[in-house]
Amino acid sequence: MSLKNTSSLYSVKVEESRAASDGKPSAGPVYRGIYSKDGLLEVPEGVHSPWDFFSDSAKKVPNVRMLGRRQVSDSKVGPYVWLTYQEVYDAAVRIGSAIRSRGVEPGSRCGIYGSNCPEWIIAMQACCSQSMTYVPLYDTLGANAVEFIINHAEVSIAFVQENNIPSILSTLPRCSANLKTIVSFSHVSEMQKKEAEEFGVSCFSWEEFCQLGVLDCELPTKQKTDICTIMYTSGTTGEPKGVILTNGAIMAEVLSVDHLLFLTDTVASEEDSYFSFLPLAHVFDQIMELYCMYRGSSIGFWRGDVRYLMEDVLELKPSIFCGVPRVYDRIYAGISSKISSGGALKNKLFQFAYNYKLGNLEKGFPQDKAAPLFDRLVFDKIKQALGGRIRIMLSGAAPLPKHVEEFFRVTSCSTLSQGYGLTESCGGCFTSIANVLSMMGTVGIPITTIEARLESVPEMGYDALGSVPRGEICLKGKTLFSGYYKREDLTKEVFVDGWFHTGDIGEWQPDGAMKIIDRKKNIFKLSQGEYIAVENLESTYSRCPLITSIWVYGNSFESFLVAVVVPDKKSLEDWAANQSLTDDFTSLCNNTKARKYILDELNSVGRKHQLRGFELLKAVHLDPIPFDMERDLITPTFKLKRPQLLKYYQDCIDKLYNEAKGSKA
Repeated sequence: MSLKNTSSLYSVKVEESRAASDGKPSAGPVYRGIYSKDGLLEVPEGVHSPWDFFSDSAKKVPNVRMLGRRQVSDSKVGPYVWLTYQEVYDAAVRIGSAIRSRGVEPGSRCGIYGSNCPEWIIAMQACCSQSMTYVPLYDTLGANAVEFIINHAEVSIAFVQENNIPSILSTLPRCSANLKTIVSFSHVSEMQKKEAEEFGVSCFSWEEFCQLGVLDCELPTKQKTDICTIMYTSGTTGEPKGVILTNGAIMAEVLSVDHLLFLTDTVASEEDSYFSFLPLAHVFDQIMELYCMYRGSSIGFWRGDVRYLMEDVLELKPSIFCGVPRVYDRIYAGISSKISSGGALKNKLFQFAYNYKLGNLEKGFPQDKAAPLFDRLVFDKIKQALGGRIRIMLSGAAPLPKHVEEFFRVTSCSTLSQGYGLTESCGGCFTSIANVLSMMGTVGIPITTIEARLESVPEMGYDALGSVPRGEICLKGKTLFSGYYKREDLTKEVFVDGWFHTGDIGEWQPDGAMKIIDRKKNIFKLSQGEYIAVENLESTYSRCPLITSIWVYGNSFESFLVAVVVPDKKSLEDWAANQSLTDDFTSLCNNTKARKYILDELNSVGRKHQLRGFELLKAVHLDPIPFDMERDLITPTFKLKRPQLLKYYQDCIDKLYNEAKGSKA
C-alpha cells in the first residue's frame, strides 16, 4: 500500500519529493511525526544547558533521592543507598570548582572513564556547571581508543574508575602533553600517584579532589550553542569519530522524550525510578538519565555484573527500564522456560490469557484496559519478575525481534516502545508510540524535533518514489550533531544539502511508521549494540595464510559473527595429510575437523591483531569454489557484493547460527 494514499497516518508530509537530477538520486517527500505537524519542538528561552534541568530539580525537590547504588561489603550485597538531589548538586558544584582550581577553563575537555555509577554523573554535571565539554572514554572501541581520544580531544583532566587507573596510567608516556590531572572515582595508591608524577601528571582520590573545591563559586554563563559533549563512535577506518553534541541538541532531545510521553503515555515524576545499566558512555543511557534529572526521578545503578542484573532489578523495583534486544531476549528466554515448566493446565491458561489480551490490544485497547483481570491473575508474576513497578519499557540500539516485542507488550503490564537513533542524532530520532500495536516490528515515527525523508539508492535497488517507498534514511532537525570533531571531511560526507545521511535503509509503512530493512555502508550493529566495521575485520582475517577469501556476516538480531571462507587448497590439503585424512578438497570443506581448524586459526589471527571478543567468529562455512562474477558474488574489481552473498548463502548462514547457538547451549 502506498504511503501517500493512506489515511490515519502517524506521519505528515511537509514537503514534496524530488526527482533525480545532476547525478543526485531521487528523494521521497519530507515527513514529520503527527505530534509535530505544525512545527518542530523548540527549546524554550531561559534554559541554556542540561545543567539548568538538573539544578532546577535540585531546587524543586532537594530531598528526593537521586543517585543510588548497592553497598557491597565482605561480598554481601545490601540495599540501595541514596544521595539526594541536594547532595549531588553540592558535590557537582564542589567538583566543578576543583576542576577550575587545576587551571582548566570553560570550553576545555574533561574525560570520564568508567562504569555507570554516581561519580560518573557527578563528574558530568560538574563539567556542565563550569561550561566544560565532557568526553566519555571507553575501551570497547579498540585497544588504543582511550589514548586516541585523550590526544584527539586534547583532554586535560580525566575522572577514572579505580580499576581503570592502571589502564590510564599506561597511556601517559603518549598522552601527558594534554592530560595533566587524573581523579579516581574512589581511591588511588601512593605508587600510582608517583607513577603519574613521573610524567608531570597529578593523581587524586575522589575525597582529595573534593577538598580542592568550594561551594560558593560563581558559575560561568552558558549558551545553547556551547559543546556539551564529544562522544566517540566507531569509524569505518578504525579511528573513532568524535560526534559533537551541543547543549541545545541534548536539551531538545530530552524535551522531545518528555513531550512524546506527555502526549502518548505518562511523563516521569519524583515517584519514578530508572535502572541504569546501559553504558553511560553511549548516548541512549545519557539522554534517559538527563530526562530523569529533568523530572526529578531517581536513578539506581547496577553492580556492573550481568550475572546479577535481574537481582539488582528486583531490589531497585524500577518503573522505567531501557534495554537493548540482547537483554530483552535473555529476560524473555528465562521467563519462557519458567512458563513451559509450569505444567499443561497452567500453560493452557497462560496461552488463553495471552491470546485474549493480544486480541484486545489489536483492537486498540490501551495496555492497562486490555485485560485487567488476566493482568492480576496471570501476568502479575511476569510483572514481579521485573520488580513489580515497571510502567515504561524502551528498546533501542538494534532491532527487537517481533515475537519478543509482542511478548513484553502483552505480559509485562507496561508499555513498550522500540526506537531508532544514532549518536549523531542525540539518541532516538524515531520512536514507536505506546499502545499502537500496528507499529510492532517498526521503529515508529519521527520524534518531535526531527524531519525525515528517504533517498533512493539505485545501486541497491531501493526507490524512494516507489509504491512501497524504500531508501536511505535522511534527517534534518534540532537534535542532530554539529559535525565530527576535527574531521570536516567526514562531516561533509554525511551532510548533503543540509540533510544528514544515516547509512541505514528504511521503508515507510502504510501507517507512517518506519521499518529498518538494510544498511547502506558495510558497518552494522550486533544485538548488544556493538558496531562492526566489517571490511576492517575481513582485511584482518585475510592475513591468515590458510584462506584465499572471506565474507564476514553479522545479523543485528544476533550477538555474534559467522563467515563464509574460501580456504587455500594446498594449505588445507597439507593439513589433511598430517591428520591422515584422504578426503579430496571438496570433501575437506565439509569436514567438521577442517572447519574447526580453519575457525581456530582465523580467531588466532584475530586475537593476535587485537580484535575484540564480539569481533571473533563463532562458526564458518568452507566453500571450495572462489567467490566469482558468474554467481554475481563480486564486482569486476573483486569487491564483495554483500546482499547477493547473503541471498546465495542464506541457508548456510542459518545453519551456522543454529550450530553456534547449539554449541553455546
